[in-house]
Amino acid sequence: MKPAPFTYHDPATLDEAVALLGRLENARALAGGQSLMPMMNFRFVMPDHIVDLNAIEGLDSIRVQAQRLTFGAMARQRAIERSAAVHAACPIMTEALAHVGHRQTRNRGTIGGSLCHLDPAAELANLASLHDAVLTARSGAGSRTIAFTDFAQGYLTNALADGELLTAIEFDCWPAQHGYGFEEMARRRGDFAMTIVSALVLLDGAQRVERAAVCVSAVEAVPVRLTAVEKMLAGELPGADLYRAAGVEAEKLDAMEDAYVSARYRKHLARVLVYRALEKAVASARKRGHADA
Repeated sequence: MKPAPFTYHDPATLDEAVALLGRLENARALAGGQSLMPMMNFRFVMPDHIVDLNAIEGLDSIRVQAQRLTFGAMARQRAIERSAAVHAACPIMTEALAHVGHRQTRNRGTIGGSLCHLDPAAELANLASLHDAVLTARSGAGSRTIAFTDFAQGYLTNALADGELLTAIEFDCWPAQHGYGFEEMARRRGDFAMTIVSALVLLDGAQRVERAAVCVSAVEAVPVRLTAVEKMLAGELPGADLYRAAGVEAEKLDAMEDAYVSARYRKHLARVLVYRALEKAVASARKRGHADA
């Protein structure tokens, strides 16, 4: 199919883009287009106006400063994946991005576009939840910051108001000796994930868990931080029994069901992948901590 008729706008500045989105009815911003354009072609969405952000300078920045990653909303997924600075500060992001679609889609897809689309199976949304990301939105009334927990409101639903445009995303980086684990199950490489689990672990001098973060995606409509698991891990000596108990907690999620994957199978995957992600994260923390010693 082809998209319904629309008017195309090509602003050269952020102010111009914000003004267009503020005054046009039924307008959508175009970033990488890897989700929006297929949905328009199938007429799942039918905007009257498309505001193309690709000519705006400065929205594609990638900065690592004082243990903080700041991305312009138009930063390409492939540029983030290949950034040595990003890999050094946040290695799990490099690993996760390798699972996002295919290289061709990552060449065009943006971090802001992925977060705004908010597909339940989106790897970048998972990482935003894992790192307690803070997003900056701009409108004619000015700018505001939104915690990712408030931004992700439901299935394909974000907290941007009419006329608002996502401009930047900030991730707090963990200490250099932290460990990380990323696990994803999909029917085939590059396909939508059936379940995603990410984990970050920091060990203390006694090799006990000082701090942990665990996030599960593609099970519920938005990414879920397993706060009960994070509390369970704190102060404990990691091992198979602890990973198994964490997996049992993950199995309690209110899983979605569709034509391809049952809720029961998603719960099973959450249990198994939480075990694997934690096992991998702890092994990584031990290796990285020893390397820094």
